[in-house]
Amino acid sequence: MTLVVPGMSVSRETQERLDAFVALLEKWNPRINLVSSRDMAFVWERHVRDSLQIAPLVQGASSFIDLGSGGGFPGVITAIAANVPGTLIESDQRKAAFLREAARVTLAPIKVLAQRIEQAEPEPAPVVTARALAALPRLLEWTAPFLAKGGKAVFLKGQQAEDELTEARRSWHMDVCIHPSVTSHDGVILEVSNLERV
Repeated sequence: MTLVVPGMSVSRETQERLDAFVALLEKWNPRINLVSSRDMAFVWERHVRDSLQIAPLVQGASSFIDLGSGGGFPGVITAIAANVPGTLIESDQRKAAFLREAARVTLAPIKVLAQRIEQAEPEPAPVVTARALAALPRLLEWTAPFLAKGGKAVFLKGQQAEDELTEARRSWHMDVCIHPSVTSHDGVILEVSNLERV
């Protein structure tokens, strides 16, 4: 077992799939800027490990939807680590092509919808994820149509999370569990359930 996140180990097979994903990212990144060139030196800590920490919150679900999947964080990583089928929504055609190739190379159980979030119509899922996509009020607007009854949303957020929650509660009733990030001292994971418009 390889320690990837404190308190979380992954199997050798999962580690190999993550290695294959990072190798593919390094190959494609100069052409389509999936992550900043500065971040590539820290891709394991800033992106892979950050995304991996939500896998336990998705594990056991029948499926999940990842909004604004970009370079595959957290969507591809979550599908690999939690072994849960995911639908990744990404409007940039080049990034969507990368995500499809990542699915092929890593055998991640994902399908990619290359369209804008507002135009996508996947089956609602028990879990919706997003990372570094939008402020919480907008994120909840996008999430609500994709969330199955009784489902939850899992968002990786930064230091503005409390302010965003305050703003979002003006339009939404929700239960929120705030988990501290293990990769960022000012980051959190918001686990949102019982989402209803005010």
